[in-house]
Amino acid sequence: MSHKLTIKKYPNRRLYDTENSSYVTLADVADIIRQQGRQVKVVDVKSNEDVTAFILTQIIMEQVKKKSRILPVSLLHLIIRSGEDVLSEFFENYLEKAIESYLTYKKTMDEQFKICLELGMDFSNMAKKTMKDITPFGSFFDSASDETDKNKKA
Repeated sequence: MSHKLTIKKYPNRRLYDTENSSYVTLADVADIIRQQGRQVKVVDVKSNEDVTAFILTQIIMEQVKKKSRILPVSLLHLIIRSGEDVLSEFFENYLEKAIESYLTYKKTMDEQFKICLELGMDFSNMAKKTMKDITPFGSFFDSASDETDKNKKA
């Protein structure tokens, strides 16, 4: 992963990409993170304060506006009730690692599935066998196989 991209935040709420010498929007910053895999550091020009967390939270809130919600309301109530120290500790110690693990697992499974497809494995028969072995569906697949066998003989 390449070095952090420094973005300056001006009092007029404009964001300036110091690497490309151009103004960027919150959506541009999200694309830099999402598509280029870059990390950003946002510095307030007036106070020289690191405001990265605030800007990244703004990006998430903009996404929430578009999709209506990102977290269940009951969880939001619990977060507010617990206070920011508990929330901060949870995000730093657990949630980040959980998401990283999930993304690693997902990538591995996607790669394995791609390999299986390239090998030409027949997943329809595998799925049928698996579903047949699961008790609630066993009788369904037995009767479906019986019907198929009857139709083939006729």
